Amino acid sequence: MIIRRQKSQIEKWLLKMPLMISCRDFENFIIQYLEDELPWNKRFIINTHLKVCKECRDYLDAYRLSMAATKGALAQEELPEVPEDLVKAILAATQNGKND
Repeated sequence: MIIRRQKSQIEKWLLKMPLMISCRDFENFIIQYLEDELPWNKRFIINTHLKVCKECRDYLDAYRLSMAATKGALAQEELPEVPEDLVKAILAATQNGKND
C-alpha cells in the first residue's frame, strides 16, 4: 500500500495531465512493470508517473527490496539431512504396521 502525503498544487496538476495514471493504477501494474511485461506505451506512462510521484517511487523501491530479500531468503534455505538411523526406524515402523 502506498503511503500518501499532501501533494503540492504542481504535483496535482501534473497528475491530471493526459495519459497520466493514478497511484492506485500504478499499484495495480507494479508486478507487470517489474517483470517487464507491459507494452512500451504503458511502460512510458508508468515511467512518466514515477517521475512526478515520489510516493510511487518510494513504493517501487520498497517493493524491489522486499522481492530481493524474499528471493535471497528462499535461495539460502536448505533442507537438513535426515539421519540414516531415522530413515531406517521409519521404514521398520511402516513395515511392522503392514504386517499387523
